[in-house]
Amino acid sequence: MDLQVNGKKYTIDIDPQTPILWVLRDHLKLVGTKYGCGIGQCGACTIHFNGTAVRSCSIPVAAAANVAITTIEGLSEKGDHPVQKAWVDLDVPQCGYCQAGQIMTASALLSQNNKPTEEEIKLGMSGNICRCSTYTKINKAVKQASENL
Repeated sequence: MDLQVNGKKYTIDIDPQTPILWVLRDHLKLVGTKYGCGIGQCGACTIHFNGTAVRSCSIPVAAAANVAITTIEGLSEKGDHPVQKAWVDLDVPQCGYCQAGQIMTASALLSQNNKPTEEEIKLGMSGNICRCSTYTKINKAVKQASENL
């Protein structure tokens, strides 16, 4: 199976029903995408599928043919995407476990709506769970990133 991940092409021999999360982590060694719940509910495993935020734990690799996949490692070369910069500026992470998924969700949201309202940010980020409850900082960082786009 051929995959395009972070602008690179990969060929892997794997069961087509294997979740993309495990292909990324175990076969391509892109471990920034985290395993959270395994049922697509927490958002820790969020990646971009042609720019749309999706849960990689619940999508089989067979669905990735002809899809541009972006992981947290591919969001920016130097960690300087406006969302990543806002995360640092506002010191968002506590434990950090959910942050890659949060950042990937936020960046997809801002690519579709670069000036979201506070309500649109809350709604757009609502599918991502933060065990440390840093939602206020997360929402502020998304707002700041939107202002710096």
